[in-house]
Amino acid sequence: MQVQLFIPCFVDQLFPQIGVSTIKVLEKLGCAVVYNPSQTCCGQPAFNAGFHEDAKDVCRKFMRDFSGEDYVVAPSASCIGFVKNYYATLFGKDDAQALQLSNRVYEFTDFIVNVLGKTDVGASLYAKATYHDSCAALRELGIKQAPRQLLANVTGLQLQEMADVETCCGFGGTFAVKFQAISSAMADQKVNNAMDAGAELIISTDASCLMHINGYAAKQNKPLECRHIAEVLASGW
Repeated sequence: MQVQLFIPCFVDQLFPQIGVSTIKVLEKLGCAVVYNPSQTCCGQPAFNAGFHEDAKDVCRKFMRDFSGEDYVVAPSASCIGFVKNYYATLFGKDDAQALQLSNRVYEFTDFIVNVLGKTDVGASLYAKATYHDSCAALRELGIKQAPRQLLANVTGLQLQEMADVETCCGFGGTFAVKFQAISSAMADQKVNNAMDAGAELIISTDASCLMHINGYAAKQNKPLECRHIAEVLASGW
């Protein structure tokens, strides 16, 4: 199966290893991964900031960059949630191009479990970990079980649920800038809940959440590491 790979801004600029891991896993599962080097942003930052007309220009380019019939896969529930749920807001529910694209874009773990039908990729990682449900994955895409099914089959990984697992980590894009005190308090709760669960590692689908949690943990000298699920699934082989 051929798939088109979308690499979000956070991954492209800050965490390229997540993109490499995504390709590694997809290819192991038999996918022919195609990367369009002309791709840019999905349009979410401009949209969330209220610049809807500017966002339209970016989104139109995104639709051109990912034209065709192939599935589009990204290691980001946030970006995929935006394309699936908000392109219709920008272009209308009857826009054929936006609708067609929204039906074939998938978050990485959702694609593996619910399209490819795989729950074991042969990974191994010896660590005590907990999983963080990003707001985008849980609330915009309804992704809950797929990541956990994949992590349950990682040899050596001891996965323990933390308290208030569905509570936001406090990032929320510009929320973390506009409401720094509240954002930091939410990150503090997330870090403490993870450590109370005995975790040395927090795993999630979204690099933005992980960046926020990791930054707070590092500033507080907490012995907690953050890792994207694509990196975990690419471990040990």
